[in-house]
Amino acid sequence: MSGATSVPDRIPALLEGLATTRTIRRYLDEPVPDHVLASIMWHATRAPSGSNRQPVRYVVLRDDPKAVAAKALLGDCFRKGWNDKQANDGWSGTDADTPKARAAATMQHYVDHFEHTPVVVLVCLVRYREPNPYEGASVYTACQNLLLAARANGYGGALTMWHLGVEAELKELLDIPEGVALSACVTLGKPAGHHGPVRRKPLADVVFEGGWGNSAEWATDPDGTQHTSWSKHR
Repeated sequence: MSGATSVPDRIPALLEGLATTRTIRRYLDEPVPDHVLASIMWHATRAPSGSNRQPVRYVVLRDDPKAVAAKALLGDCFRKGWNDKQANDGWSGTDADTPKARAAATMQHYVDHFEHTPVVVLVCLVRYREPNPYEGASVYTACQNLLLAARANGYGGALTMWHLGVEAELKELLDIPEGVALSACVTLGKPAGHHGPVRRKPLADVVFEGGWGNSAEWATDPDGTQHTSWSKHR
């Protein structure tokens, strides 16, 4: 695996997937075949949930009339969300040819072409109690499974939350009943780029032992690990 020279050549595929599943926001203009989509969704449903209640449901949007209308709603909402983030979150005026500038360009492409996203999955929670801060624990494991399954099948995706700006409209359009929350929105497609080693903060910066801030001597990155740069001060 590139970027981690000390990792054995025969590293298990699962660990390789965990280390190389990038967020993909640029997609080729081609559909996701039914059998691939079925595989992705099946593996998403293998995720754990609280008390094994399995309260997660998936509304898949491709190219039928309601899906096209829903993508239009989402596209407008995503562009507004990105415009607001640029204005309020330090993205404007970024120097060209930096990791942050490249990330901004990718995000702009993502929102500008949202309606052409091959597959959009609304990940829903069938609530069985009053809304609470912990309910996402039964949803986001499924989202990660979904993204890893897409990676394994040669596809890529992005987990987003900007759909919340049009949640009510989506629920009405798609006949989603009361008591069901739209907990996440995942976009999927064939990557226009590629997956590869993800860059994160050094392990020693985020792993403590025995209490907050206590260094863990064993928490070291594999040789050759590349770290994130533009977000290190965030």
